[in-house]
Amino acid sequence: MNLSISALIILIILFFLMSIIGVVTGSNSLVTVPVMFQFGVEPKVAIATNMFGLTFMSIGASIPFFKQGFFDSKTLSPLLILTVIGSILGALLVGIITNQNLKLIVSISMIGVTLFTIFRRNVGLEKKENISTKATTLVFVLTFLLGIYGGLFSGGYVTMLTAVYVAFFGMTFTEAVASTKLINVFSSLVASAVFAWQGLIDYKLGLILAVTMFIGAYIGAKTVTKLNDLWLKRIFLTTVLILAIKTIYDFL
Repeated sequence: MNLSISALIILIILFFLMSIIGVVTGSNSLVTVPVMFQFGVEPKVAIATNMFGLTFMSIGASIPFFKQGFFDSKTLSPLLILTVIGSILGALLVGIITNQNLKLIVSISMIGVTLFTIFRRNVGLEKKENISTKATTLVFVLTFLLGIYGGLFSGGYVTMLTAVYVAFFGMTFTEAVASTKLINVFSSLVASAVFAWQGLIDYKLGLILAVTMFIGAYIGAKTVTKLNDLWLKRIFLTTVLILAIKTIYDFL
């Protein structure tokens, strides 16, 4: 699809800023995808092209965390496997689920995340050891289910995943933010492969946005590694509340 120069510039600026902020908060797609709709990009193409860009954003965000040694391969390995399987299923659903259902899923999900983070407001500042088998099982199930949603649309996916890892897996906000960035590399990559197979990705627009998102996410992640967990929590909660209000308003 051919966009005007002004529309393309607006998208580049928006995607760049959202990539910086989204390293902590996630939920980029709740803003970027609707804007692509407004510029006339066909809904499924917008979702697929955005997912393609998210792959590079997640890679850019993961690099600073990798250099700082935030990743625990033993903890992340089963989560990555569940994510890959879920994301394949989610991407396949894009061809059959309606846009109205997508909006409903986003609205309900963001309300859930908001309540989740409010009622669990004391977690995420210190790492919790000795996670119970029950909690671990719950995290695995939620990772799989969210992987389906992440492959389907991704709007709010990383936000909810961050909340799950903080609330049930004993991670600090820094650890959860780092872990979800790496997991989202695999989720976005697998979903993008399915979208490519379906011929839904606009590569001309996608490559421009991919470079933009990679740079923005790298800058954002470099900043995050210098913040403490309290500040990350404040940023996370504030943004989640704003996005929850926005999605409810858009749906109504």
